[in-house]
Amino acid sequence: MLVHLVDGTYELFRHFYGLRRFTKGEDPPFGAVIGVLHTVLELLETGATHVGVATDHVIESFRNDLWPGYKTGQGIEPALWAQFHPLEEALTAMGVAVWPMVELEADDALASAAHLAAQDESVEKVCIWTPDKDLAQCVRGDRVVQVVRRGQQIRNAEAVRAKYGVEPALIPDLLALVGDAADGYPGIRGIGAVGAARLLNRHGIIEEFPAGILGEDRDRALLFKILATLRTDLGLFDDVEELRWDGPTQDFAAYAEQIGADRVLERCLRAKVA
Repeated sequence: MLVHLVDGTYELFRHFYGLRRFTKGEDPPFGAVIGVLHTVLELLETGATHVGVATDHVIESFRNDLWPGYKTGQGIEPALWAQFHPLEEALTAMGVAVWPMVELEADDALASAAHLAAQDESVEKVCIWTPDKDLAQCVRGDRVVQVVRRGQQIRNAEAVRAKYGVEPALIPDLLALVGDAADGYPGIRGIGAVGAARLLNRHGIIEEFPAGILGEDRDRALLFKILATLRTDLGLFDDVEELRWDGPTQDFAAYAEQIGADRVLERCLRAKVA
């Protein structure tokens, strides 16, 4: 059994801005939502049986209380923001397991779902569909992998090491040192990606660095590591079978008509029969 975990927030952004190449800036009210539904359907049509989608119901999390510069919803275009909650409703109506995050982030849901699924002996592989470097910390050998849609890259532990220079488990330490502009924290001044990887491979986690390497920046580095470390303790499901797709709910036909997703409905029904 393969378990597919999809970064719904990333997919929503991807489809929203991808559509603009064809709509000349006139944003269909549910265009990105429909795009994400098609993306999930592609998985189902190609044999996926167990699928879960994580979304950011709100953008802020506990991390905003720890670091004032951490990412917020500020700057998200209203036409995009207006599709966040409809995406969750549409996925639910389509019968797909969806985890809307409020106090935590979609990345935390993906990390927790991957951790839970990997504990099930019937699961052969867990595929996390996102290019987000944060999720590289969840990769475990060939069993939990990150799938990057562009180029259909499958990043196992070896690929993560090749790309970032460290083991997957050291990704939070790496991000703490070099920073993450997308998430809004700067890292430690004077330490770049190569230098950070060299330090981590020599000394291990930041907590084990010899005194003096980070000096006064040690506490800040440890704070950034907390920001970069994804939660894996969320009880999103009790049994991996809860992620099995059994077709759309009875409400999906009406919902699909409401958002103008007739083609999604047709594909969904065909996928269920298949």
